[in-house]
Parts: sequence; C-alpha cells; structure tokens
Amino acid sequence: MTKDVIALTPRMPDPWSVLVGLLSGGPDKLVDAAGEGAVVQLCDQEGRPLVSIEAPLLVQVPGEAERLLGSAAPPVPFWWTEARATTGVAEAERLADTFAARLAALAGGTAWPPRAVRSVGVVASEGVSVAPVPAAAQPAVDVLTDKVAVVIMDRPVIAMTAWLSDAFRAVAAAERGLQIVTPAGTTLSAAVRDTLPGWPSRWVVQDEREGYYDGRSGAVLRWQEGMFAPVTSPDATEDDPHTPVAASYQEFTDTGERQLAVTLRTVHPADERLILGGALEAVWRELTGEPPVGWGSAEPATLPWSPGRLTDVAFTRAPEPSWFVVVGSPERPGLATVRVKRTKAGVEEEVTLAFGYGADEQVPRDALPRAAEVLATRHRLQSMLVQLRKARRDLAVPPRFEGPGVPLAFVLGAEEVHALPDDRAWRTPLPQQPLRLGPKARPALYYPLPGDPSDLSGWSDFERLVRHLKGA
Repeated sequence: MTKDVIALTPRMPDPWSVLVGLLSGGPDKLVDAAGEGAVVQLCDQEGRPLVSIEAPLLVQVPGEAERLLGSAAPPVPFWWTEARATTGVAEAERLADTFAARLAALAGGTAWPPRAVRSVGVVASEGVSVAPVPAAAQPAVDVLTDKVAVVIMDRPVIAMTAWLSDAFRAVAAAERGLQIVTPAGTTLSAAVRDTLPGWPSRWVVQDEREGYYDGRSGAVLRWQEGMFAPVTSPDATEDDPHTPVAASYQEFTDTGERQLAVTLRTVHPADERLILGGALEAVWRELTGEPPVGWGSAEPATLPWSPGRLTDVAFTRAPEPSWFVVVGSPERPGLATVRVKRTKAGVEEEVTLAFGYGADEQVPRDALPRAAEVLATRHRLQSMLVQLRKARRDLAVPPRFEGPGVPLAFVLGAEEVHALPDDRAWRTPLPQQPLRLGPKARPALYYPLPGDPSDLSGWSDFERLVRHLKGA
C-alpha cells in the first residue's frame, strides 16, 4: 500500500537539497548526477522502495489544488511536488511526510495532507539509499499479479496523475487490467472514469458493510484468483449468475445538480497548418461564454489554454496517439479529455466534455444548435451527442448510483449526411424533423431529442434514429 504526500510551494523547490538534509551522513549516491531522472526513489538496503519522488510541476492553472485536493494553494503559478510512501515498510510514511513538510517550509508553501506539516523531525536514515530510477517497474503499483495491477490510493479525488498515467500504459503493454482501490469517501476525476477500461479493470471501493464493491456498477467484490472479482449471489443459477449490489452504492439523493455532457469527433486533413483544439474551444465558448482555462497531459492541468502548444505536443508524438485533459474556471466547472490520432482519413480528435450546474443554474440548451453549427461549418465535425444527466456540479464521480444521462441532441456532420443515400438523413422515424446547419447545398443535420432526465425513453428514440441512419 502507498500514501501520497504533496508539497505546494510558490518557489521552485530543490528536492535534492531536502533529501540531503533528510539523509545527512547517508550514502554518497545521494547526490549522483543520475538523479536528474523524472522519478527518484529512496530505497532500503534490500532495494525495497520507501519513497518515490516525482520532479516538481509548475502549475499555471487556477483552481487545480482545490479541485483535486480540496486544499488551498499559493496563487498561480505554484509548484506541485508529489511523493509516494510505501506504508508496508517502517518509517516510509513518516519519511514522505517529513520530506513534504521540509520542502514546504523551505519554499514557503503548504503540504497535503495537513498532517504532513506537523511532521518535521528527524528520520532514521541508516541503510537508506537513493535510486535515480524506480527500483520497481511502476512506483504507482502496489500489487502485481498475472491478471491485474492494483493501485491503492487515499486521496479526495483520484486524478489522472503522471503516476497513474504511467500505470495505465504499463498494464496495457502487459495486457493486464488495472484495479484502483480507494476508501469510501473518495471520488474519481472524470478523466480517470473515462479512461479506465472494462474487465478486469475496476474502481474498487472499501466499504464497512460489504468489504469491497465496484464504484461504477455497485457489484460486491472479493479478492479471488489474483484480482478483485464480483461475488455470486447465493440464489444465482447458471442461467442467471447475478451479483449482489452494495447498499452504499444505492444511497442516492437528487440534489438538483446537473451535468451537460458532450462527445464529439472531428476529422481533419493531415496538414502542417492544422491547429488542434479549435473544436473544443468553440463549443466551450458557445456554451459558457469563455474559453477553457488550462490543459495538460496529466492532472493537475498545468498549462494555460493554448491550441497552438497542444498541437505542437501532438505533432511531436505523432504517429503515436496523444491524450490531453482540459479544464475550465472554478466558477464554471468544466472538464474535457481529448484524444488525437492519425488514421487513413486524416487527423481525428475525440472529445469528451462535461459542464456542471447547480440546482439554481440554467443549462444552456438554447445554445446547443448554435454550437453545433459552428462545429459543423468551421471544424469538420463528424458527429456529436449531447446528454443531460443528474450528477454533481463539481464533475467528481462518486461511488454511488447517479443514473444514466438522457440524450438532448445528435448531430451528423455535412460529409456524413452527404454520404447517406436518397433522403434517409432527412426523413427519420422521430416526431421532430432535423435542423439544417450550414449551407443548403451541403448541410449538417441537428436531431433534437426529448432530453428529460426523469424519462429514459429518449434512448429509444436515439436507438431508432441510429438504426434508421445505418439502414437497419
């Protein structure tokens, strides 16, 4: 098991100086030039990792510490330095706390969790050494079997940190699942929820009554055959091997909060002049009146919003795909993930976006057709689905049943409409006719749907529409 400790400082920290102070009199290897690596590990004499320390991140986006830690931070820009302690080894957690506390004291900042601030003291360092690269394959992984990698995390919000992103890539390459184990009060960032693959990957929630359950489905889980897997009900049969659902998962209260969720796909010709992120910024401006605030390749988002810099990173990584997270201002919660990949058709952008609204705030339904037209006429929109769902304004994903969203609208791009035979795109089984977007000669089409969160029949209408468009 591991514990995370984070120092938030207004000045750039010098982790090596702090390590020298912690381990004064320790081995000469402490100041080896090889320590310029992105991750440094303190290990005992047997090579077991005690604390893994990541290179500091310069955060230039307001609200990220509050969103992910529930903690106040210095004004932007500030430095975010993470350490992970292996609690199965004596003194490791205290060593991490002391590291973060001293770092915060030297650089004039704070440490999370608050207990770390009180941990400045002397830590026994006999037999402790520094490894310039992780002694284990992945610092974030706590348990590794032939089926899954297990990550145990105790944070307010499980975010797509660089640690966790590395773990995702490692398990994908090894063809294993990833199982994230958290306490009951923890939530997921939507970026993690949207990235976590299916079986055997899971969000495993500790529960006083059930032991463990799946935070996305509520299925009661047990550790069996090298991974967390659903428990079979006593009355299950071969034809109906159903699984009990945890009572904690079913404790849902409608607070009146809503989320507007948008998924869209654009396809661009592969051109040196192409600027990515334009479609995301366009829909963000149409629905909120402002652009995104920040972006990054992990959470916290560290960089001010810039489609040009995002494009540069994606082109540098090509032909490998790229993944980015984009965030909005604290006043209007918004979070998006963007996947960029090269295909035979060109450069594809897949965007998953959500905005949060309180019970007393209006969801901007009237702006949806206008946003769709901007995407269709200026950003080569292929398709877009808009949903409304009962969910938290802060966009965090709780280990509770929130119910599915309901479709508000579906949009088909101009090229896709043109490719359909006859007038199939125009004459649909829906009661409302589609709205024309763009030029009459080659329009995109906007299909309005009921969008009532208390009525799931909108999915039947959407299914009928899709089957009709496919000619089924």
